[in-house]
Amino acid sequence: MAFDYKKEYKEFYLPKDKPEIIEIPLMNFIAVRGKGDPNDDEGEYKKAANLLYGIAYTIKMSYKGAYKIDGYYEYVVPPLEGFWWMEDVQGVDYGRKNEFQWISIIRLPDFVMKEDFDWAIAEATRKKKEDYSKVEFLTYEEGLCVQCMHIGLFDDEPETVRKMDDFIVMNGYETDISDKRYHHEIYLSDPRKCSPEKMKTVIRHPIKKR
Repeated sequence: MAFDYKKEYKEFYLPKDKPEIIEIPLMNFIAVRGKGDPNDDEGEYKKAANLLYGIAYTIKMSYKGAYKIDGYYEYVVPPLEGFWWMEDVQGVDYGRKNEFQWISIIRLPDFVMKEDFDWAIAEATRKKKEDYSKVEFLTYEEGLCVQCMHIGLFDDEPETVRKMDDFIVMNGYETDISDKRYHHEIYLSDPRKCSPEKMKTVIRHPIKKR
């Protein structure tokens, strides 16, 4: 059976719908940086997702071709995630989506090295005849965070964030969002197949001792 990161690492991908504190280790990601409203059908965000999945599936299906990745095992492509920020806001202002800056990411299996990633970029470029120059290999250690499962519309996320803020204050912490630590979302539902009020999104914020 294919390795499923959501099931094997439930502490990272399937938290409860109440805040909890967690330490997130170093991970490698496929990443694309951009800015603008994610709901814009002609915007950078939709194009970034296509680039990410192009590389993710090139790596996933590599075992069928001549290129062999050392330590490869079959796996389910992890969910789409995103780091979000704005220049003058700690966190994000959902009323100003056109000012969003983001890094859209998909986790890489631990066996994927930089040379394997570079091969996937070249292979996808050759096969799909697309420009993958914006896609990068990102290593990131998120560290100490508060997280919570948000169920419902993206625009209703501030209510969940307020619960998270209250929780960390009660436990002696404060939010530590900066130019290196971000508002983080992990998307567990396909909006094409799930009604908006049932969508599941992990919300994660960096914290530090107050």
